[in-house]
Amino acid sequence: MKLSRIALAGGVAASTVLLIAGPAAAHVSVQPVGEAAKGGYATLNFKVPNERDQASTVKLEVNFPADHPLSSVTPQAVPGWDIKVDKSKLDKPIESHGRKITEAVSKVTWTADDSEIAPGFFQQFPVSVGALPEDADQLVFKAIQTYDNKEVVRWIEEPTEGGEEPNSPAPVLKLTAAADDHHGGGAADDAKKGDDAKAADTAASTKETHAAASSSSSDTTARTLGIIGIVIGVAGVAFGVLAGRRRSA
Repeated sequence: MKLSRIALAGGVAASTVLLIAGPAAAHVSVQPVGEAAKGGYATLNFKVPNERDQASTVKLEVNFPADHPLSSVTPQAVPGWDIKVDKSKLDKPIESHGRKITEAVSKVTWTADDSEIAPGFFQQFPVSVGALPEDADQLVFKAIQTYDNKEVVRWIEEPTEGGEEPNSPAPVLKLTAAADDHHGGGAADDAKKGDDAKAADTAASTKETHAAASSSSSDTTARTLGIIGIVIGVAGVAFGVLAGRRRSA
């Protein structure tokens, strides 16, 4: 009996250790709005869940990749949060739309002003970025989350392909194949659909015009033939009357 109890206690203890050592159920992540195509521009949402029961998140720092600097980074205003954008000089300038870029955003920091992320809630922080690199399949954004009890969680561990998820994984943005217009395929597809719709409307309008013209021509012909018929009929009646009078005479 003692051995069974000891084995049971050991199993519970081992399970507890595994639960504590396992990766976090939720962490800071990044998702694009639509697709993040290589060479194009995208809007990214940094999603920050609050993982503490007795503390609120009051600060988020997102470090942008130095190995693939982005020429344009524009955060969207988030009510109740102050935003600070830090830039740094580039070791090697990059070209963007014919301009030479010598510095790029290295970090964006959101600090709670009259808001916070309370326990059981999450907040999204949108950022417009571009141009995304054409020679990479993903971008890693190391993030630091700070709670109002001064606790700091560093989401900076880079995941490895085929490996287990780290305890504190960094947000990773997966890049898709390059779009033809380098601004995403949605606008081009919409424009093509619009052109197709206009062409269809034009063809339908032309068909209706021809049909109307044909109908009008048919109506005119019918009226003309009707009038000719009436004239011939009247002439016939008049001829008959005249012939009758001559016989009487």
